[in-house]
Amino acid sequence: MAAHATLTRAQSMEPDIRLEDYLDDKLQSVSDLANLDSLLANVELQRQQLQTQLDGAAQELEDVRRSAQDRQGGVAQQIAEFKQLQQSIDLRLQIMGQSDAPDEAIRRLEAPMKQLHRVELTHRYVSLLQDVEGMRREARSHLPQSPKEALRPYTRLRQLAGQLRELQGPADEAAGHLISYVEQVTGSLWDEMKRIMSEELGAVLKARNWPANTDPSAEVDGEWLETFEKSMELQVPEVLYSESLINLLPIDVMARSFVQWFRFQFMGDNGTSAPAAFGTFCLPNFVSLIDKWEDFFRSNFDHVLASRFQGTKAAETTAYTDPACALITALLPVLRQKVESVVQHGLKNPQYLSSLMVQLMDFDDTIRSRFSYDGGDPENGWPGITSEVLDQYFREWLKFEKEFALERYQTINNSSDARSIDYDYSGPGKMKPTYGAVRVTDLLRSVTSQYERVRRLPHKIRFLIDIQQEILDQYHSRLLDSLEAYASLTSTVARTLQGVSKEQLAQLEGTGALEALCKVLGSADHIVSTLSDWGNEEFFIELWEDLKGRAKQADNDQQTNLVGGMSYDHVKGRTSSEIGSEGDGSIFDETIKFYSKRRESAQKFLKEALVESHQTAFRPIVSSEASVDPSQLAVTAELDEPLRIMKRNLTFLASALSTAVYKRVWREALESLQETLWSNVLLRQNFTTLGAAQFMRDVLAIKSLVDRHIPEGSAALAQLKEGVRLLSLPPVVVVVGEATTAGDGGDGGDENGNGDNGSFSPERDQRSHARRALEDLGIQTLEPASARRILQRRVENSE
Repeated sequence: MAAHATLTRAQSMEPDIRLEDYLDDKLQSVSDLANLDSLLANVELQRQQLQTQLDGAAQELEDVRRSAQDRQGGVAQQIAEFKQLQQSIDLRLQIMGQSDAPDEAIRRLEAPMKQLHRVELTHRYVSLLQDVEGMRREARSHLPQSPKEALRPYTRLRQLAGQLRELQGPADEAAGHLISYVEQVTGSLWDEMKRIMSEELGAVLKARNWPANTDPSAEVDGEWLETFEKSMELQVPEVLYSESLINLLPIDVMARSFVQWFRFQFMGDNGTSAPAAFGTFCLPNFVSLIDKWEDFFRSNFDHVLASRFQGTKAAETTAYTDPACALITALLPVLRQKVESVVQHGLKNPQYLSSLMVQLMDFDDTIRSRFSYDGGDPENGWPGITSEVLDQYFREWLKFEKEFALERYQTINNSSDARSIDYDYSGPGKMKPTYGAVRVTDLLRSVTSQYERVRRLPHKIRFLIDIQQEILDQYHSRLLDSLEAYASLTSTVARTLQGVSKEQLAQLEGTGALEALCKVLGSADHIVSTLSDWGNEEFFIELWEDLKGRAKQADNDQQTNLVGGMSYDHVKGRTSSEIGSEGDGSIFDETIKFYSKRRESAQKFLKEALVESHQTAFRPIVSSEASVDPSQLAVTAELDEPLRIMKRNLTFLASALSTAVYKRVWREALESLQETLWSNVLLRQNFTTLGAAQFMRDVLAIKSLVDRHIPEGSAALAQLKEGVRLLSLPPVVVVVGEATTAGDGGDGGDENGNGDNGSFSPERDQRSHARRALEDLGIQTLEPASARRILQRRVENSE
């Protein structure tokens, strides 16, 4: 058993370095393969000699084993016969058991067995090399007549190379030189096979002086078509088993003349090779070349490709089934070389790189749309030359575009009219932004046009956040600063602590305060409405859905790098809090929220400013005595200035605000004005008949002014109008009215509730009668208590 185990281990051992030296010495060149027969005969002779030696050694080992067995048998017999010698025999058996004679014999046999194993392995190596060479010769023998027959031995050779590579791993990477040799032979054979077929087609094309003497509308002859078909027969398996897009061999051969022309025209020292000519000459001529020969390739070779790939996965790929698209594939490598050179020029000239990217996007779109080119990816389409460039140089392009955008943004802010309201931006009843706000959104739109055709999501999100959101953040800070500056100028505490110059206060005089706030309000509203509209556009909807999809699938590791190197929280804070939920949202949600707050703040400040303007304007009227005699009827002159200010404010805000905001602001401002006149004039002053009439005329003047600018806008003054109407009733009516309303306060009645009006009902009935009396007078909004207080302001009643 020990000998058997030792032999097994010896046979499984790898060949030592001497075997490799032996093969390297005997097979130093391809010509040595011709002596394989004599080499095999010599190896066989050595193997027979070693086998003879091994047989003799094995016989010796058997004799030794038999002698040992006989000796043991004799000892046993002696033990049986001479029991008295048991102790001595046991000692001798112990000595015999410890004898190493068999193992020594086995060790002597290990060396020749190893040598025999090396000889057998050498024999197998040489046989394998013979088979490889035979398959190569067989494949070459069928070309160029029968490519299909040539593929059979080539396929066997390729499978052999694959099997050897698979077996190398379990064998601890053994026989590396042999596997490399077989793979090298396989690769060189395939290159040689394609070269043979290319030369055959090249000879056919040369005989016909292709393409100079070929009419794009002509049909190819039989020999040309046959050679084309044979080249395709050779390449079909390569196409079907390749994971990446490959060039079709016959199309590649026919495109060589076009490649030479392209290199001469656009990669030499002439003017059309300059970077400046890339977009105006190189790309248009590339497209024109395809356009010129498109019908020729399709009409002559379309059926060949269709028949070769019908029913296979390649049948769905236009780069294989459409000869014109195959021509594009053949020409793209030389175009990539040209693109790389102009990109290098663009890295040193940012303005050129910016325009170059637009040119490449236009080119990619043209190739996709005009020729239906899919680049080998029928599901997602061709990524385009642009994507290949951005895979290497996106950060440089993004850096340049950000610098350009921020520079243009600063130019917008520094323009003389950036803070002026653009009254012509929209029609009547629409919000009016500043020129700066309009130009900022135009800038953002131009940035979108730079990246909306980019294919990769990380690139798009980087443009959105690094450029567009950065501009929006800076403009938001600008609006916030304007509101904070206004608050400082109008706050008594802030003016005391910080100090305000006369020039700053002068800017708020007249409509200055309203205008300053309308600028912020209109600009913030413009940004909000623009971003809301963009959020419903197809591009931003798809961008949002792609981003949400990635966020939902993100695991813990992707939380720190959700997209474009940005974390989940960072992207969420810059886009929308709905990014990881099932709820609806927009990619501009967070930005819209911030601008909406500025809009609300500006609108609140605007209402307060309008109220303050009216309070200041009406202060002389509020502080003056309303009791007048006939000699003071000219007091209405005091209303001229308040009316002028109101008209100015009405006119200005109508041109700057939307109809809805305009009405909303004025309704609250008029309600505040009504409260001021009600509390500080109507219920505080005493009125004669003439004074009441004068006040009535003043209120009607305010009503008329408001209604001229805001149809039915004076409805906000309804309570004041009814109060003044009640105040100005003729004395007899006033007396009746007072008596009628007196029941509300309990005056003029006895303990049974009887009063001057002759009513004998309880107090609740008195209020009901008072309410009906007011309704009879056409007064709807006043409570009886308020009516009574108004009537008490009449001098005649107090007398």
